[in-house]
Amino acid sequence: MLIRYLSQIGRYFLMLKEIFNKQTKWPVMKNLILKEIDDLIIDSLGIVCFISFFIGGVVAIQTALNLTNPLIPKYLIGFATRQSVILEFAPTFISVIMAGKMGSYITSSIGTMRVTEQIDALEVMGVNSLNYLVFPKIVALLMYPFVIGISMFLGIFGGWLACAYGGFSTSQDFIQGAQMEFIPFHITYAFIKTLIFAMLLATIPSFHGYYMKGGALEVGKASTISFVWTSVCIILFNYILTQLLLG
Repeated sequence: MLIRYLSQIGRYFLMLKEIFNKQTKWPVMKNLILKEIDDLIIDSLGIVCFISFFIGGVVAIQTALNLTNPLIPKYLIGFATRQSVILEFAPTFISVIMAGKMGSYITSSIGTMRVTEQIDALEVMGVNSLNYLVFPKIVALLMYPFVIGISMFLGIFGGWLACAYGGFSTSQDFIQGAQMEFIPFHITYAFIKTLIFAMLLATIPSFHGYYMKGGALEVGKASTISFVWTSVCIILFNYILTQLLLG
């Protein structure tokens, strides 16, 4: 079991090396990148906005309901909501969700090409199939911090609306808490995490799709396995990066 895992890890890093070899011609690559931006980034905005807005509201309401002591100032609701959304919810929680949405799409699309022998056809034509299939996804996901930035804004905005119009605190108290003791490095930390997660989101599902064997049933199994391993790696790297950058 250990040998198999080590073998898979070694194959993954060899795949990363091969992705950047023998680049596809730019006119072709440009169209591939634009297509991946549309499929991976633009198509994800709807679900990210919806989840971020309501989870921000839930975080604010739960914080307010737990601050029952009258001596605790209400502006702490805004402070706790901002910290929760910026540090953990937006970069990590959304990335785990995207591991399901983006990851399953990437694995199934590449896995289907493997099953239907389209990847073999690319190799026969002298095209570096890994560069052709995976590199555009990596470039497209460089825009992933833009998605997380929108998630941060909508999470805090949802918390503000929930508090102000739910009667849990005043608008002024929430905004005061959201502005209180703000540390700009927390934004930098969140975006550093986001870029690492974007690399994981692009490459781990691609690995499971590219190296799968079997038929249509195995494509579904590969999608499930890629989601599990992408989520595990995101949580693991989240711990490591938090320890390195904030510890």
